[in-house]
Amino acid sequence: MNTQPPKEIHCSTNNCSISTPEGKDSKKEAVNRTLFSKFMKVRSNFKSPLQVTERNKVSPAEEVAELQRRKEELHTEIAQLEDEGYRVEELDHHINMLHEYNDIKDIGQSLLGRIAALRGTTTQDLYTHFGLELDD
Repeated sequence: MNTQPPKEIHCSTNNCSISTPEGKDSKKEAVNRTLFSKFMKVRSNFKSPLQVTERNKVSPAEEVAELQRRKEELHTEIAQLEDEGYRVEELDHHINMLHEYNDIKDIGQSLLGRIAALRGTTTQDLYTHFGLELDD
């Protein structure tokens, strides 16, 4: 519990002073309460990571040209995969099967978690009990 009197603030139009209890230096306290980090300056100005610098700006024409170049690369890659025997329908089928597998796996893990809670053990113990590998 703090037994010292509260700080008093006296302000006028051009001047503002703070009186603190004797024996304490408010500047020293502020330094002690300041977070220390060797990676950043705590009292530095905020710089948004979304700001674009002048050298990173690209003209719309350059951006369109880059997108068209990337489109051509992708079309070439698709043609190469089709030449190797891959089909888009096959890819869609595999994606749907992966979604189904993930759904079933999520349900299985949920059930293992419930069983572990009922038995008062960990799911890791249940993996070994049922002969499952942790990577499954």
